[in-house]
Amino acid sequence: MRGGRVAASINPEDAERQAELKANGRLPAHIAVIMDGNGRWAERRHLTRSDGHRSARDVVRETVRACGELGIDILTLFTFGTENWKRPWGEVLSLMQLLRDCSVEELPELIENNVRLVAMGETHKLARHARLALESAIQSTSKNTGLTLNLALSYDGRSDIVQAAQRVSKAVASGEISAEDVDHTIFEQHLLTNDLPDPDLMIRTSGEVRLSNFMLWQCAYTEFHFTPVFWPDFQRCHLYEAISTYQSRERRFGQTSAQLHSTEEPIGEPAGVSPG
Repeated sequence: MRGGRVAASINPEDAERQAELKANGRLPAHIAVIMDGNGRWAERRHLTRSDGHRSARDVVRETVRACGELGIDILTLFTFGTENWKRPWGEVLSLMQLLRDCSVEELPELIENNVRLVAMGETHKLARHARLALESAIQSTSKNTGLTLNLALSYDGRSDIVQAAQRVSKAVASGEISAEDVDHTIFEQHLLTNDLPDPDLMIRTSGEVRLSNFMLWQCAYTEFHFTPVFWPDFQRCHLYEAISTYQSRERRFGQTSAQLHSTEEPIGEPAGVSPG
């Protein structure tokens, strides 16, 4: 795990909770979050949906800080999905402005806390002012070695898979590789996450229990944590609860519990055996 934000400002209760999680071991290296519920949170308070999105900015900041303090390697946030382009244009413009503002105004703290910002998706489709601010922030943090903050923007999992298949097909057609060479490893090299490990833990807020076209290939063996809390109400305690739940699970990757705890070398996976 890589170091992040210096923990000098953490309150004692929070520091104790983080120490417990670290002592438990097996922290997730990569956490992915579907940040859901901004609109419904706002509507219940008779606010606009844009107000809900803006209110979530502080939550993102605290989540990034907490992950950095814990030594999490990667935090991927489902920030703007391809399907979100279908929303009312005023809401889309508000989200573009929010992305621009965050890229500029949060940059000093990202640099101070050694956070490396990256993005995946069809970012060329973003509004120009948002895209330029994002690209500048990515460049400014490119040499940072702490937490990697990966923003999924104009992204969806099915398109990621389709586009990877197209790239693999072109490589086969050009003779760069043969069809027989194509396996999981080759295919993963053509996904947008080719330089990132798969998520260990995926958190979704707002009570919805589905992936919503998010990192479909990458989440094949990811542990899921669903919470009814709307994203603007998501706090450190909710993040710690999700991590604690993850630590209590046994990740078998198709093996049995006995095999995991055995000192013998695995003999391989027989054909036709489904994951456990």
